[in-house]
Amino acid sequence: MKKILLLTALLCVFVVTGPGLAAADQQPEMIAEKMAVKLTRGVTNIVTSIVELPKQTILTTRDMGGAGLIVGPIKGIGMTVYRGVVGIAETVFCMVPQPGYYDPMMDPEYVWQGWEPKRDTTKAETEKK
Repeated sequence: MKKILLLTALLCVFVVTGPGLAAADQQPEMIAEKMAVKLTRGVTNIVTSIVELPKQTILTTRDMGGAGLIVGPIKGIGMTVYRGVVGIAETVFCMVPQPGYYDPMMDPEYVWQGWEPKRDTTKAETEKK
């Protein structure tokens, strides 16, 4: 009876500690680098968040035409606030490996990304028919 209990206890200890011992740890330099990138991204997004106002105006006008001159600034104000809040969160929590593993909290990561025109899929759909 004691042997079965001892064997069960050893098996439980092995099952609980085995995966932790087998996992490869990240090198401290890599973790510090990812923290620094997250901090830099956060500060950059705080500083450049105001650029969302003209960016959204331009993109919305390009996509919607004249109505974009009204809708664009409204989207720009919202995106300015959003990018600023996300930047503050990434700056404050730069040492926390969330979301993912120091992944960016928004897409595109920076305001200067995402200027590409939207893909027009309606043309491809009409050609199929």
